[in-house]
Amino acid sequence: MGRMLAAVFEEPGPAAVLQIVERETPSVGAGEVRVRIVLSAVNPTDTGTRAGRGVPDGVAPPRVPNQDGAGVVDAVGEGVTGLEAGDRVWVWDASYGRANGTAQELVVLPRRQVVRMNDDVPFEVGAALGIPALTAHRCLTLASDGPARLAPGALDGRIVLVAGGAGAVGNAAIQLAKWAGATVLTTVSSKEKADLATAAGADAVVNYREEDVAARVKELAPPGVQVVVEVNTENLRTDLAVIAPGGNIAIYVAGEVTIPSFKAMLKNVSLDFVLTYTTTVQEKDNAVAAVAEAVDAGAFKVGEEAGLPILRFPFEQVSAAHEAVEQNAVGKVVIEVTQP
Repeated sequence: MGRMLAAVFEEPGPAAVLQIVERETPSVGAGEVRVRIVLSAVNPTDTGTRAGRGVPDGVAPPRVPNQDGAGVVDAVGEGVTGLEAGDRVWVWDASYGRANGTAQELVVLPRRQVVRMNDDVPFEVGAALGIPALTAHRCLTLASDGPARLAPGALDGRIVLVAGGAGAVGNAAIQLAKWAGATVLTTVSSKEKADLATAAGADAVVNYREEDVAARVKELAPPGVQVVVEVNTENLRTDLAVIAPGGNIAIYVAGEVTIPSFKAMLKNVSLDFVLTYTTTVQEKDNAVAAVAEAVDAGAFKVGEEAGLPILRFPFEQVSAAHEAVEQNAVGKVVIEVTQP
């Protein structure tokens, strides 16, 4: 076997604990796929794991970080169908419950976690999917009377409120909800972020630093919104003010929650908590299939013109890439691991 480069942390800590080392090229077993990573994406959950405060998954360092990435199939193991060497792919949950994420030249994953994408889909799109898009899909499909899987028309007639439309999950939620036929309202904190949310396709954007969100959303959606995709637990009172009877508020961030329960009871509202890692197999399969379909249909894009600027770092600057995410960089941070 040959050798390859991998970013590794031997123990949790600040971004500086990441070191690029040489390792043996991993072999590919039955039911597995080896992917040459072109771009590895960095999410807040990745920096949290590296810092030692991430989602507990029972795996101790040394670890290669990063859940998401895109690249090219390098080899397939026995029994693998539907993929062959040279196919362009995106991967998800690469380092959840496993010591090897996408911050390395070659990663071996179960077939299920490697998703083919059309040849015209840029690697930047593939790297940006994973955690944000799968999280957004779950938030948009958890209503008991809603679709289990998004597709064109699945959210026709529904109004969705996305908090933080310039973030990665917010951007994905806007694009996927629009693809599925929803009317999408979103909140942002600045003119720059408003421009990004509009580029993503939002029908209306509310700057919460300058406007009364509840009053504005009630103007825009008098009957209320059916689904709220929520990035901040402190927004709950506003969410309850604008949610329609029987609506769902999906929270995908950690935080303490104080619920004015009578207000929620009056509208028979559901409060839902979402972590993409621990959704059911069916929920995850639905999300992956829907996201893959949206991507291949050209309905999911990235870059400034799609509301998600791409911030590129060379592989040797993996620590700086993690720091950029910790400093709340606006856009998608990706690491250039190998050449396309």
